[in-house]
Amino acid sequence: MTVYSDLLRYRELFGNLFRRDFQAKYRGSALGVLWSLLNPLALMAVYLVVFGLLWQGNTVPHYPLFLLDGLACWTFFGTSLQAATRSLVDSAELVKKVRFPRQLVPFSSVATQLVTFVVMLGILVVGSLATIPGARATIVLVVPLALLFVCFVAGLALLLACLDVLLRDVEYILTAALLPWFFLTPVLWSFSSLPEKVQRHTTLLEILRWGNPASPTISAVRSALWESGGPRLADVVYLAVAAVVSLTLGAFAFSRLDDRLALEL
Repeated sequence: MTVYSDLLRYRELFGNLFRRDFQAKYRGSALGVLWSLLNPLALMAVYLVVFGLLWQGNTVPHYPLFLLDGLACWTFFGTSLQAATRSLVDSAELVKKVRFPRQLVPFSSVATQLVTFVVMLGILVVGSLATIPGARATIVLVVPLALLFVCFVAGLALLLACLDVLLRDVEYILTAALLPWFFLTPVLWSFSSLPEKVQRHTTLLEILRWGNPASPTISAVRSALWESGGPRLADVVYLAVAAVVSLTLGAFAFSRLDDRLALEL
């Protein structure tokens, strides 16, 4: 697709947009780019203390690693969508003045968040190798699975960025939806650890597992780091299909709306 091949064709322009977004995010701060790590790491530490130490109701093995793996994926997912959704609106002056591949703008926002995600995954890989010897045989899968996850997020980001140009409510709907979406996604909990009275609601659990696209996609990446047996085949297939569908929807929305973006802004 031309929408995505332009990333390679205009890689220098994409690099400039990425540097602009990355530097603007921390311009004027004393710690600079270190905030890209400190903020999510502080959040992960708080959740780890509250749910890993103070709350003893979970039965998930290696729960601290389970929790941190899920939070790393969710943090990238949520921050990327929020940043990318507003990216075209925030770059309205540039979009209206210069003709260039405008899809690079939301992709640049995703790439900015990707830096933190990659560093987090690197730390978690070391933690997994140190605490779960059985995961060493499958931990290499985290690289292709993380790439598919990034593609899934990038496609959604492009779709939401285009829709937000037409209807500014999209960014507010997303912001309101992310918090309940977080708690409905198995980041703090797992399906196997739910109480027996909840396990009886099979229809609800199936909706939460397969109707929520964040559930199997995050589970696939996390399982490569956390489970000795590696990710479930169903989650891997779901992630691959979700990535293709997401990229297709993003490209379709952008190709239909590209000529209207400057006018709507």
